[in-house]
Amino acid sequence: MSFFAEVLIGGLLAGVMYSMVAIGFVLIYKASGVFNFAQGSMVLFAALTYVSLIERGFAWWQSFVVTLAAMIVLALVVGRVVLRPLVNRTPLVLFMATLGLSFILEGVAQWLWGAQVHQLDLGIDDKPFEVAGIFISAFDIFAAAIACVLVATLSLVFNKTRIGLKLRAVADDALAAQAVGINIETVWAVVWTAAGIVALVAGLLWGARTGVQFSLSLIVLKALPVLIIGGFSSIPGAIVGGLIVGASEKLAEIYIGPLIGSGIENWFPYMLALAFLFYRPFGLFGERTVQRV
Repeated sequence: MSFFAEVLIGGLLAGVMYSMVAIGFVLIYKASGVFNFAQGSMVLFAALTYVSLIERGFAWWQSFVVTLAAMIVLALVVGRVVLRPLVNRTPLVLFMATLGLSFILEGVAQWLWGAQVHQLDLGIDDKPFEVAGIFISAFDIFAAAIACVLVATLSLVFNKTRIGLKLRAVADDALAAQAVGINIETVWAVVWTAAGIVALVAGLLWGARTGVQFSLSLIVLKALPVLIIGGFSSIPGAIVGGLIVGASEKLAEIYIGPLIGSGIENWFPYMLALAFLFYRPFGLFGERTVQRV
């Protein structure tokens, strides 16, 4: 039982890392109905900018502030250059725009900082510690605490403030929101800025765990089953989906992997997501779409 609990807790804490990336998708999808395929590239761009500034002699807080400013500028440019000309276009057009944006971001990142792999040290000792006979990673605990603070902050902003009310109005009906005087461009700028901040935090945590390299942008693929399971429009759903994915892939690798072969951890979350698409396509916390004809 102690081994099972250790695997389960390790999986849950790893799932929190997946949730960090998925939250960025949820924020943009809620406001504009756009699946932002560039979120993974935003994670890479933020991590690469931060670690490159550190290597050039900047203090950690200076690097963080400069990277944060860069992500805010990026959000404003995307809203002005990409989203504004494509307003009221089909979701497929917007998706293709974000797909193109992802390659542009990766190209700009390589042009600015090069393509070499960087090691990122956040000063967190990853030595596991023992609790009731269970070994837990200190880094995973730190990441989980950061995720809790981030989710609580976003929930307060989007549920208790005027900008949050505007966001929900735009998410429900963008045309009606415009009709009552809500500036959609402002809402999009705020949401993309929030997604950029989430990308920065996720990039630092993932970069410290796996190294800052261009394959980091592929973390977008790991967020897909999280979004399908939790729901594309729910921040709590992103958290729950991440926990389910993290726990299930670790348990499947340990207890099912020896029966059918190793490597099940890489594809089991997608099989689980496929089952959700058959039986609950809107996810655990997603909003069911009702069309009247």
